[in-house]
Amino acid sequence: MAGISDTIFRQLCKEQGADVMVTEFVSAEGVFRRNERTLEYLEFVDAERPLGVQLFGADPAHLGEAARLIMEWKQPDFIDLNFGCPVNKVVSKNGGSSLLRDCPLLEKVTRSVVNAVAPFPVTAKMRIGWNSQQINATTTARILEDAGVRAIAVHGRTKEQGYSGEADWDVIAAVAQAVRVPVIGNGDISGARDVERRMKTGVSGIMIGRAAMCAPWIFREVTHYLATGEILPAPSLEAQWAHIRRHCRLAVERRGEERHMMASMRARLMAYSRGMPEAKALRHQFGQVSSLADLDRIAEQSLENERGESVSPALSGTSAPL
Repeated sequence: MAGISDTIFRQLCKEQGADVMVTEFVSAEGVFRRNERTLEYLEFVDAERPLGVQLFGADPAHLGEAARLIMEWKQPDFIDLNFGCPVNKVVSKNGGSSLLRDCPLLEKVTRSVVNAVAPFPVTAKMRIGWNSQQINATTTARILEDAGVRAIAVHGRTKEQGYSGEADWDVIAAVAQAVRVPVIGNGDISGARDVERRMKTGVSGIMIGRAAMCAPWIFREVTHYLATGEILPAPSLEAQWAHIRRHCRLAVERRGEERHMMASMRARLMAYSRGMPEAKALRHQFGQVSSLADLDRIAEQSLENERGESVSPALSGTSAPL
């Protein structure tokens, strides 16, 4: 979720019913060296709590010191260690899922961070292994538990898979049986019924990532379904556009550079387009958007096309309940 789960996106997900937040992953080396750009990733507001700062790196001493500094500066509720990222530029620096191939180093990193921030909790996210021949999730999970980790999130793919193929929930279930700490399952969750089905594997919770990029209201759907057994209808197109416009407006307000910020939001807008009417045409338009006014024009045209009539003046606002 690097470049996605910033403080604004997390606040929007929280409003929709997400329970626990984790920042986009942050370089421990960047924190250790007080890199100004890296420190921006630590920003959050109290409304996002409970929230953990997610760190990646491979130097035990630097990771421990970075975690200590974050607790001193920002007081998050916990530190989360990323042993799952499959991106090559992270793995090539011995970060993310690369540590799944080096369990002794993984243990040293974990113990260093646990000791540095005690008594505050440390959690970890991992994949089931490096490749199909090296699926070592239960072994890795036991190492993390013994090192003091309080909860483990498991993505049901190997590093080699990236995000292709299907998540292996049988391995996730095996991890849940192998350790005493809570195990949180992750992978291929696209709706409330997926959550219900996967909770039967013995996990203590479900982590949702990519599905929230195009439909952050998935948290509202899940919360409602688990409480009532009822599947909520999808938000109206009007409500979806109100959410998208608000997201962009908040992003511009935070940075104050509208043209630059809207350009950086293009990928986010592409994700939102999934499932919307005329999604292909929308993606073409989103690729050119450079202002809030551009977005307003696209939204109003989309709503006109959907309804076959002129848009009510009320739609120029931003408040439409999801």
